[in-house]
Amino acid sequence: MVKNLHHRMANKLLQKILNNEVAKFVLSAGAGFLVDISSFYLFYRNLLTQKHYYIFNLKFANSTISLAISFFLGVIVNFIITRYVVFSQSKLAPHKQFIRFISVAIIGYFANLAVISFLIKTLGMYPPVARPVAALSLFFASFFIHKVFSFSLSLRHHAIQSNNK
Repeated sequence: MVKNLHHRMANKLLQKILNNEVAKFVLSAGAGFLVDISSFYLFYRNLLTQKHYYIFNLKFANSTISLAISFFLGVIVNFIITRYVVFSQSKLAPHKQFIRFISVAIIGYFANLAVISFLIKTLGMYPPVARPVAALSLFFASFFIHKVFSFSLSLRHHAIQSNNK
């Protein structure tokens, strides 16, 4: 009986979390984040073995190229989950959502690049540690920007939806 009660309470908590837009965004962003940081580590440590690479006669650090690739992979995963799970009530056309999402992601990429560069060059942080620190520092702004801009949903919509539950 006690076990059954715990099971029902756990299910009720899980349902509450899965009905919460912010919680779903955390899970969506978390999935993208895991893809991002794991692929960053994979590229930085295993696939891109040189310290610097030249692309169009421009010199790029291994960490910069690893960030570009991993960030893009994470954004794709994040968009798909966010589109279909978090903000599925958006009436904006999917291609417009994607263009807006990518636009925000590009700005986020340069913000991440600035933060990760600061952490590595100024503070001497190890790049695979600096990457998640940089991403986490920009997370909360991402939710509000994507909700209002990428998916054209008002912040008030969430407050009304939460109060009706």
